[in-house]
Amino acid sequence: MKISKRLYSYYMVWPALLIYSLFFVLPTIIGLFYSFTDWRLDRTELHFNGWTNFKTIFSDSTLLLALKNTVIFAVVTVIGKNVIGIALAVALNMKLKTRNGLRAIFYSPSILSIMVISIVFTPMLRSDGTINKLFEAVGLGSLSQAWLTDPAIVIFTIAAVSIWQTAGFQMAIYLAGLQSISKEYYEAATIDGAGSWKSFVNITLPLLLPAININVMLTLIGGLKVFSEVFVLTGGGPGNASQVVGTIILRSFGEGSWGLGTAVNTLLFVAVTIISIPLLMFMRRKEVTE
Repeated sequence: MKISKRLYSYYMVWPALLIYSLFFVLPTIIGLFYSFTDWRLDRTELHFNGWTNFKTIFSDSTLLLALKNTVIFAVVTVIGKNVIGIALAVALNMKLKTRNGLRAIFYSPSILSIMVISIVFTPMLRSDGTINKLFEAVGLGSLSQAWLTDPAIVIFTIAAVSIWQTAGFQMAIYLAGLQSISKEYYEAATIDGAGSWKSFVNITLPLLLPAININVMLTLIGGLKVFSEVFVLTGGGPGNASQVVGTIILRSFGEGSWGLGTAVNTLLFVAVTIISIPLLMFMRRKEVTE
């Protein structure tokens, strides 16, 4: 009887575990197998080719550029989304008459389709677009750039659009964390003579660590898996300047190089796992110690 009661909770987990295994674990294992084969559209038989696909990834300049762009995009968006998200959350946690309306305004881009955002931003980011004209109108014409056609800055432009879209979502998570912090901490700090900055560093940030952990992981994984923003804004161009791992996977499958595409996808999965799990464990330890 005791054994059956002990196993009861596991019975409730089995359906979800079965679905997860069927639609995630099993495809991952199959994909891992195919990444070591010469699987192509024009072939009817599979042959095991060892590390050939992975050697191709690290010897092809376009694939290396895609890996570099993915890392740049992830780093820039993690920093940008979280810094702006915290700043907005702190500002809109104050007693402002318009704070509810402002929260809705800043959060609303995160529910928009990336297709809608591309329709809005593509004309704005042209060389003769709204942003450059605005710079010229205020006497800052030297800041005008070919935002989507300059290979040196195009990945940063796409990252900026992504930050604009989802920083409000991070703000909402930080707001929930801020509202769970007791005001007594700040009252005690004020009595002790601490200013706003010291209160933020010594009270807000440590108590906001759970929300920071969540947002950093969400933005990091989302940044490494970037695809939609690049696909709709530049398609990987100009040339291959804004190619990322996601667009390389699409191109590989489109060209019929299914084994290579699967290998790139496997590499992305391994990279996300290697980076995210140790980072999560480190941040959780910091959360506990704080």
